[in-house]
Amino acid sequence: MKTQSLPTAVILALSIFLLSCSKTETTPIPQPEPYNGQSASQPAEPPGVPVSNNTSRDEGLKLIEGTDCLTCHKMDAKLIGPSYQEVAAKYTEADLDMLAQKIIDGGKGNWGHIPMTPHTGLSKDNAKLMVKYILSLKNQ
Repeated sequence: MKTQSLPTAVILALSIFLLSCSKTETTPIPQPEPYNGQSASQPAEPPGVPVSNNTSRDEGLKLIEGTDCLTCHKMDAKLIGPSYQEVAAKYTEADLDMLAQKIIDGGKGNWGHIPMTPHTGLSKDNAKLMVKYILSLKNQ
């Protein structure tokens, strides 16, 4: 009799195992929404930057966010290059053209030995908008 109960127990165990492994329930994997060219919400202003209705200032910020500038610069702290607040404290509106050209041509020596990458594909007008935004951070 013992020989009959052992195969029955094995068959029963295998049956339970197979049934437990054959469930078709799965957790669905969330899929991202397709990109439609519009963002769901407006990006938040960087810390320490007051909200403004000044369109050229906002355009300047958008241009900065759309380039590689934030790789080396932060609004309020030195990273690889100076913070934008440090730049704003050093320069005035009279330096607008020179700074815009510096963004386009790149440079070295004003803030240390690490050169700033040139942005030759940037128009002078867009570079000026970026500088206007940076200069608006004076005393913040």
